[in-house]
Amino acid sequence: MTAKRNRRKQTQSLQERLAAFAESSRERARSLPPGREREMLLRRAKQNEVTSNLTEWLSAPVSPRRGQS
Repeated sequence: MTAKRNRRKQTQSLQERLAAFAESSRERARSLPPGREREMLLRRAKQNEVTSNLTEWLSAPVSPRRGQS
């Protein structure tokens, strides 16, 4: 038997959700003393920013390369 997937209509784009999560992680990290938990939050925020940038880059319209026929 297969499990039923929860399906939800997203109201924000992936980039918006990633940016919001990165910002909230940074806010939480600011309130923590230096240590492992703070570093993990900052690392997660950076990963979300990179993912957002890659998603934006991949969804950009393709332009023809110069010099190729």
